[in-house]
Amino acid sequence: MADYSDVSTLNTLIKTTIDSVKGFEESAADIDDGQFGTIFREFAQDRRRVVETLQQEVRRLGEEPEDDGSVAGAAHRAFVNLKQAVAQRDDKAIVEEVERGEDYLKEKYEAALSEESLSGQVRAAIEQAYQSVRAGHDKASQLKHSYRGQ
Repeated sequence: MADYSDVSTLNTLIKTTIDSVKGFEESAADIDDGQFGTIFREFAQDRRRVVETLQQEVRRLGEEPEDDGSVAGAAHRAFVNLKQAVAQRDDKAIVEEVERGEDYLKEKYEAALSEESLSGQVRAAIEQAYQSVRAGHDKASQLKHSYRGQ
């Protein structure tokens, strides 16, 4: 039988990461700047892989993984803000919202990894997913800092 805490933690991360995927997909479809569109599609693809990894772990535990985001979640709100920045065609605001969303996502993964009750295999799966999240966060931060220099 699966540990409820492990499954709950994984499903929370799945929902948050799906919010991220949706936000990047919507933004990539709406933005005129090809460079940002490419970056957003890359972020979305990376996040889809993270979702798949975490969903596989929930299935390994014998449970059904989340397959949808959270309409009321903070990550969803961050990506709504991103979409508004895209609609306004404000590149600086877009870059700032991307980094803000990535900050939130990174914090969620770090909070999950700080949970002492996680089983070893679940922790390993989250750590693997976190590597992608952290790399995306770092890329967004670099993008923001390079944009400031222009």
